[in-house]
Amino acid sequence: MPGIIDLRSDTLTVPDEGMRVAMARAEVGDDVLGEDPTVTRLEEDMARRLGKEAAVFVPSGTMGNLACVAAQTRPGDEVIADAQAHLVLYEVGGTAIVAGVQLRILDSIDGVPDAPAVTEAVRMADIHQPVSTLLCIENTHNRRGGGAVDADRVRAAARAAHHLGLRVHCDGARLFNAAVALGVTPAELVDECDTVTVCVSKGLGAPVGSVVSGDTPTIQEVRRWRKRLGGGMRQAGVIAAAGLYALEHNLERLEEDHANARVIAEGVEGTSGATLRKPAVPTNIVLFDTRAPAAALAARMRDENVLVSTMGPHTMRCVTHLNVDAAGARHAAAVVARVLRD
Repeated sequence: MPGIIDLRSDTLTVPDEGMRVAMARAEVGDDVLGEDPTVTRLEEDMARRLGKEAAVFVPSGTMGNLACVAAQTRPGDEVIADAQAHLVLYEVGGTAIVAGVQLRILDSIDGVPDAPAVTEAVRMADIHQPVSTLLCIENTHNRRGGGAVDADRVRAAARAAHHLGLRVHCDGARLFNAAVALGVTPAELVDECDTVTVCVSKGLGAPVGSVVSGDTPTIQEVRRWRKRLGGGMRQAGVIAAAGLYALEHNLERLEEDHANARVIAEGVEGTSGATLRKPAVPTNIVLFDTRAPAAALAARMRDENVLVSTMGPHTMRCVTHLNVDAAGARHAAAVVARVLRD
């Protein structure tokens, strides 16, 4: 019997031996003073990979998204986002409480609105209405089944926003998954985005942290917001070293996670007990709707050492990552399929 196969999230990865060595040997300094050389290297590396001028290391993707919203809006403004976006559903209302903005939500098939939808959503110049100042997109999109959104779709939405004077933020927590799945560079996916947040603590396998990239003045303001939110870190090179190691060693292997997710998706699709959500370009997330209550199904899978997430009363999610190998994925697929059939 295999050990526990944990598919609840790709945030559950643990550092391998090489990453731990890199962390132990990291050169450090005070990052709030701009004196941690390892943090600086991580920021420069990420900015280069994304084709941006500058970057800042933050403790989490949620903080990165919030800091980007706050840095590019004023209280009372309106931010346009997808109805199923992480920013809308899983960030505890931070945009309202901290940044003082309201969200205008759109419903898009892949989570990125098309140009006409963006244009229609932007408020008119009217004293009775808030000012639209920012479009937020997500790539890959968690609640849309982990779908990777291609560069043309992102560019069309971003250009429509820019034409009307808005800036554009990309929640790219799993941006490198999207790039690998689409066979493009991550820079191509965000070349029209003003800011982008990338998590190194998900599929890339680092234990903590995200990096926000963008133009230099905006990143300076994001850095100020990081401090304001309590995210200023001191000898953060210890964790930044893990991010650097992840970028150097764990990018190409993301395709293994995608292949393992396809195995699980095929297991789900072969049953009558669930309906698989099929994004145009899948990655490492398998999202499906169940006939039976999701919590009861998850409990039965747990009894067979397969852990999955419930995303609603009848919605379940499996996420593959570097701590789930091909054999584990095959075993999980068999368990999931059997429970869904019963």
